[in-house]
Amino acid sequence: MSLESVTSTIEEEEIEFVRFEFSDFYGISRCKIIPARHFVDKASNGIGIPICHLTCSIDCVDFQTETMGDGDAIWFPDFNTFRILPWYRKTASILLEPKYYKGELLSCYPRYIARRQLERLEKLGVSLLAAHEHEFHVVDQKTQKPLTSDMSLRSTVRTYTDPNLLDQLMTNLYKVGIDVENCETETGHGQMEITYKPAFGIQAADNAHVFKTSVKEIAQQHGYIASFMSKPSADHIGSSAHFCHSLWDKDGKNNLLYDVNAPNKLSELGGYWMAGILKHSPAITMLMAPTVNCYKRYGKQSYVSLASNWGIDKRYCLLRLKINGAKGTYVEDRSSGGGSNPYLTLAAIVAAGIDGIEKKMPLQKEETENPFTNSNPTQNGLPCTLPEAIEAFKADDVIMEAFGDEFFKIFNSLKAYEIRAMKSAPTSAKEDIKRDNFQWDQEMFFKYL
Repeated sequence: MSLESVTSTIEEEEIEFVRFEFSDFYGISRCKIIPARHFVDKASNGIGIPICHLTCSIDCVDFQTETMGDGDAIWFPDFNTFRILPWYRKTASILLEPKYYKGELLSCYPRYIARRQLERLEKLGVSLLAAHEHEFHVVDQKTQKPLTSDMSLRSTVRTYTDPNLLDQLMTNLYKVGIDVENCETETGHGQMEITYKPAFGIQAADNAHVFKTSVKEIAQQHGYIASFMSKPSADHIGSSAHFCHSLWDKDGKNNLLYDVNAPNKLSELGGYWMAGILKHSPAITMLMAPTVNCYKRYGKQSYVSLASNWGIDKRYCLLRLKINGAKGTYVEDRSSGGGSNPYLTLAAIVAAGIDGIEKKMPLQKEETENPFTNSNPTQNGLPCTLPEAIEAFKADDVIMEAFGDEFFKIFNSLKAYEIRAMKSAPTSAKEDIKRDNFQWDQEMFFKYL
């Protein structure tokens, strides 16, 4: 789309407000609302928004202004992301990117980083088709009571606990470009999963951002909070954001992961790609599990692998390879938690996979035993805490170069605050014994993640 086509749509649909929207480092949507009569001016000349939004903590208590200052970046819209929001009156949304800061491109912005990695992939003659697979919890805004209070997975009656919420989610998501494939309940209390059709390139991450924000806003209109927080409580299963993806040629016609003549139907290129992801999986854990809460999602029977392994249709592996013919073969990275930033998880997978392709890394042997019951797994273990993950990221030259020093400096400062805040939070005697202060976690993450 172009400025002219967006302006024409605004006039034809009688849009009165346009939400200039962006994602912070946590993946949380932030915005300024612009009267439509000022759209052309703001879209052409940019809009000033404080740079500290990229360095502020999730609770907006710590702004880390010494990292990047407290001045404005100039933000410009990507016209291809224009959407009309059917759940608000005469309102549309468009995603922004910061174009200049002190006269330079703001290279640490998560959407920029994702686009840079996709551009590198395109130079290899490869395009990425992907979608995140989101789980989330729904609770009453006032009482905090979950939408459902049992574990009857995919029960039809349970799915229709609030048919009005279900109807609006299924219909309105499609209207903003999220082509829903299915909706189901998960085993957690109030937990749902909605999957949608994949998209090529940066649209895959844009779709994830729009999906999460839309679900939260629609739920809010029905008196609920929808949270993508990775592990809301000690008693119930956590939420993931599995990254399902495949590699295609530049024209998007041929699936490059599939080889009908290979013993397991995985192509040589696909083996290199998966080997790269496994090689760098300790480093990219920091981005797949970016909050202190994410690591509480790990554990036996959680279907979250603690090892760098892969398997054909094995849910207990880090990489689950699905062989579904020339059109449907894909890789599911199961490491990312619901509280991750989709732009950063996409960028991490692509950066790691590219390294595997460029170096023609051999793919390790398939995992055939459940690592949760195997006392001697052959694969390397992954970081189990956020500080461990940060150290693994910092030690990986390939991933550090892909994301840049400025990104790491900001991310590390945000996490340092998060860790300090967690350690200083009061805990009950029971929670202290378990070393799991979920009350602090919920107050910090539940509403906005």
